[in-house]
Amino acid sequence: MAHANDHTPHTPHSPEAGFAGEEFWDSRYRESDRIWSGNANAVLAREAAALAPGRALDLGCGEGGDAVWLARQGWHVTGTDISGVALERAAAHAADAGVADRTAWERHDLAESFPAGEYDLVSACFLHTYGDFPRERVLRRAGAAVAPGGVLLVVGHAGWASWQEDRPEVDFPTPDEVVAQLELEAGAWEVLLAEEHVRAQDQPDGRPGTRTDNAVKVRRLRRGA
Repeated sequence: MAHANDHTPHTPHSPEAGFAGEEFWDSRYRESDRIWSGNANAVLAREAAALAPGRALDLGCGEGGDAVWLARQGWHVTGTDISGVALERAAAHAADAGVADRTAWERHDLAESFPAGEYDLVSACFLHTYGDFPRERVLRRAGAAVAPGGVLLVVGHAGWASWQEDRPEVDFPTPDEVVAQLELEAGAWEVLLAEEHVRAQDQPDGRPGTRTDNAVKVRRLRRGA
């Protein structure tokens, strides 16, 4: 999956065919000592800042930037990723940051399995990948893991970056489409945020570029019938 802190898989690394699974992502991470910045996603930091710390689940946690940031704010965080290489780095990041006791790491192919339990915050940032990945089903499962009073935050790309060519094998739903895909029960949820935003992002050659992302934040008011 495209993991926290940046962004969709780079075009040259796309698999020949099929779902980009564990082998693809382990290979992707082994290309460099660090893939992502190590910093928290800006939207996550903004939207979680006012929440009371509790139990959090970070889907597609990558090298752990978001999970470690949340742990530093007092959350107890479970980070999950398809890549064992990424999870090893995330655990090392948490240890270096002094929050190993507030973090746990689980390897899941979210198309096949999902962490157990209920959470006060479930975060799915840039959960995109190549191939036949059941993103809508995964996001609905993420919603089911939110405890009453808790929040689901979904951040994703609204399209390719300004310098990239469109690739039809990756779907970029609008915020309203994400809300619809969640199939939220009427009266059991409130939509707190559903918007697109444009941000600056440098191109691979260092020249300035832009990217349009979207964010959806919903709160569970009660368990459904």
